[in-house]
Amino acid sequence: MRIAIVAGEPSGDFLAAGLMAELRRRFPAVTFEGIGGERMRAVGMQSYHPLEALSVMGLTEVLRHLPRLLGIRRDLLRRLRAAPPDLYIGVDAPDFNLPVERRLKAAGVPTVHYVSPTVWAWRPGRLGKLQAAVDRMLCIFPFERDFFRAHDFPAVFVGHPLADEIPLEPDRAAAREALGLGEADEVLAVLPGSRRSEVRRLAPVFVEVMRRLQAERPRLRFVIPCASPPLRPEIEALLPPALASQVMLLDGRAREALTAATAALVASGTATLEAMLLKRPMVMAYRVSRLTAWIARRSVIIPHFAMPNLIAGREVIPEFTQDAATATRIAPAVLAMLEAPAERAELVTLFRELHESLRQGASARAAEAVTQLLCEQGHVPVPVTSGEPG
Repeated sequence: MRIAIVAGEPSGDFLAAGLMAELRRRFPAVTFEGIGGERMRAVGMQSYHPLEALSVMGLTEVLRHLPRLLGIRRDLLRRLRAAPPDLYIGVDAPDFNLPVERRLKAAGVPTVHYVSPTVWAWRPGRLGKLQAAVDRMLCIFPFERDFFRAHDFPAVFVGHPLADEIPLEPDRAAAREALGLGEADEVLAVLPGSRRSEVRRLAPVFVEVMRRLQAERPRLRFVIPCASPPLRPEIEALLPPALASQVMLLDGRAREALTAATAALVASGTATLEAMLLKRPMVMAYRVSRLTAWIARRSVIIPHFAMPNLIAGREVIPEFTQDAATATRIAPAVLAMLEAPAERAELVTLFRELHESLRQGASARAAEAVTQLLCEQGHVPVPVTSGEPG
């Protein structure tokens, strides 16, 4: 069996690798090809292009790289049309994957999309295009499955692999010891994003927040995990000398930093989910280009952006986006969180409940859903007896 699979982000590489490992347990002779990162290659995938070539976010950023992205997509389609796989799995990256899925589905190749496009958040009119492209949607959040089923779309809730990987009770003491932090230290983890464009928009604001917090709480420590080596000097250059002595810069190790922290200031995205799973009270902030923001304001239909708020269905952590993402607004929210241990404890309890709701054995459930689709399409000559996951 040949399965083509494409991920366009490090988070997708993580999700895809878990699914591939589970599929290999079911089908030991399966081969994987497509586009992926280090984790996917470790499971035995042949990657035609580096994952980093697709890792572009934001409308204006995508436009700058559009000719290269289109060239990669043409090359992938040429390969897969010349030798059609038994299945195509697109992992997130909907702008890249959905056109590929649509063409392959029209040619008779079964298609799966892992991680729902945000039609539940903006531009719900895209559902028609999804139906033309996807045979089975694998959802990592329960509210996504509910949205799709309300529209008679074949979707399965599989849970989130991060919720499976991260323990329900993170070892805060061990994380502090590993980072050389004392048990009584008050620590703020600061995560300004993983892409250069994110860091350039958010890091100056976050540094100003840190400066204001230091004035209020001189003993407060800051830990900044740099998502990649090139980002470290950019962040370091923003730190004034008076603040730098209280800042610990790390190469990666975001999970350790969040586990050790008293609270966190994070950019929107996977970091908010990871902080929630690590039971860290947080404040979220995010900025995109003005053009992207202008389009989003006319398309977005959800009241919240932070993942804990979306999963809970209400605002449980403060979030500040675009023009509201200023140090003047963010610093008081972080300070209020640091000064309210009882409220932090309530958040930890809620985060544990949300964690349990996502802890479903996602990779195995996703592999089961894929196997069922292969059975329906006649690619697997054995019945599936465990029933539909999700």
